[in-house]
Formats: sequence, C-alpha cells, structure tokens
Amino acid sequence: MGDHADYRYSITIQSDDPALVNCLRSLSQFSQKTGNNRICWGGTKDKDWERDGHRVTFRFSKPAYREGFLAEINRLLPNNLWRESARSDADPARPQA
Repeated sequence: MGDHADYRYSITIQSDDPALVNCLRSLSQFSQKTGNNRICWGGTKDKDWERDGHRVTFRFSKPAYREGFLAEINRLLPNNLWRESARSDADPARPQA
C-alpha cells in the first residue's frame, strides 16, 4: 500500500452539490501540506459520490491537515450546502485503479 497507509485521518462530507464536491477536492489537496497531496481525495470521483449517497471521504496524513481542511471548508463554503457525516483516525486510503 506504500504511502496510502499513512493517510488514515479521514473525514466524510455529505453534499448534494456536485460543484461543492469539486471544491472539496481542491481544498483537500491544498490542506495536505506535505507528502502526496493527491492521495487525500482518492475515491471521490463523481461516480463514487453518487454510489455513496452524495458522500465523499477525504484522508490526510496528519490530524492537523484534516482540521485545516475543515477550517477552510468552514471559511469558504456555505454551511447549508454540506455537513460532516463521519470522522476516523484509523481509515487508511487505498490506491485507486
């Protein structure tokens, strides 16, 4: 699994707005300050979002990066368009096909 196992601090966001989900991908990449900042948004493609009931999970290598991500969401995105639905410190990323 390599680096993916290090990205275990997850947060799942529910939103019915596909444009907002695209913003979340960028904010996750911005918030992951070290390492491979593309791993954190793996598995959040539009088809994944649809399959998972309009939920996407982002994974970070440090809890501080996850908290920074949440702070940026709160600062930039209307809170009536999204909600946190889960959080874990033991939910490692998996390589995407």
